Amino acid sequence: MGHRFELTDAEWAVIEPLLPNKPRGVPRVDDRRVLNGIFWVLRTGAPWEDMPERYGPRTTVYNRFNRWRKAGVWARLLEHLQADIEDSLYMVDSSVVRVHQHGTGARKKGDQPHEETGRSRGGLTTKLHALTDSQGNVVSLSLSPGQAHDLSAIPDLIEAVPEDTVLLADKAYDADGFTAALAERRVCPNIPNKRNRKDPRGFFPSLYKLRNAVERYFGKLKHFRRIATRYEKRADNYLAMAQLASARILMRRL
Repeated sequence: MGHRFELTDAEWAVIEPLLPNKPRGVPRVDDRRVLNGIFWVLRTGAPWEDMPERYGPRTTVYNRFNRWRKAGVWARLLEHLQADIEDSLYMVDSSVVRVHQHGTGARKKGDQPHEETGRSRGGLTTKLHALTDSQGNVVSLSLSPGQAHDLSAIPDLIEAVPEDTVLLADKAYDADGFTAALAERRVCPNIPNKRNRKDPRGFFPSLYKLRNAVERYFGKLKHFRRIATRYEKRADNYLAMAQLASARILMRRL
């Protein structure tokens, strides 16, 4: 099979300094080789067991993905690539993802929270929320059960919106509590008014047209089949996959 999903030299130069590098015991499988295996699974959506042998032992690749997720490596990689994002216009949206049957049945321990899956019209689903800048560069990600209202995940995203900026969102976000929270951060909302709103707010349709940037981001994100369909039982693993896919999209600017 081809090598078209593997890291370029420029991409590897960005990632390598951010990886833990404390070899001990037997010689490690090369980190770049492991990452190429992770990206192969991420892009194809194939089970870890079907990963080509050229990427090393499958358990090694899977375990390192999990260990680095727990260590916050994937989140730090995305934050590193977001360091130069500075804009005056941001936008928020969500996308519903079907949960595959292999993505159910996560083990629960005590009061462990749900895994951000819910039952909606399409069956078991997860909702992926994203905040992007005007160019479609992702700024923040969060998850919620598929049937949950878009506003359920917004508190985390609001914290990532810089002050003295403009936020574009669709009618689902036309709620007084939401706009009040934005006002506290000196963020100006540009949101279409719902038909039943008694006190319509100002709205600029020409500016709203730029919101397609966040929709284009979701289009690129779902080229990664491990994102387009959720196979991960654990929500933190699925979010880590989304962070990795988003990082790969940002690295294409290099």
